[in-house]
Amino acid sequence: MRESVTGGCHCGRLRYRIDAPLRDIAHCHCSVCRRTGGGIVTTWATVPLASFRWSQGSPAAYASSASCLRYFCGRCGCQLSLFTNRSPDSLDITVASLDHPEAAPADRHIWVSSRLPWLQLDPQLPEEDEERL
Repeated sequence: MRESVTGGCHCGRLRYRIDAPLRDIAHCHCSVCRRTGGGIVTTWATVPLASFRWSQGSPAAYASSASCLRYFCGRCGCQLSLFTNRSPDSLDITVASLDHPEAAPADRHIWVSSRLPWLQLDPQLPEEDEERL
């Protein structure tokens, strides 16, 4: 993965830049990600919070739980990032919103206790019933 990573929403209103390598890339199977993202799985990459900045626009925010704040585009609805107070020095970025998502393959599955029973995705990756931070 390149040292500088960029991405943004579908309509182009929001853009971001990360000045650090992506780490801990995981397919999340939780029901909250399904409902907030509208897909059957959301793949997240973790970055140091200090390395992330919005380079264009300001996102809308939604508190999806007591510990999580999700950022998305108020125009097109694209979910871009998630902050959790369980890990206050990092931010999760949706891999699908990266300019080059092909360069960020997942290395594990999280919240497989909530996985849809008919979904088979990257079966060779390690799995966690919940998520170990």
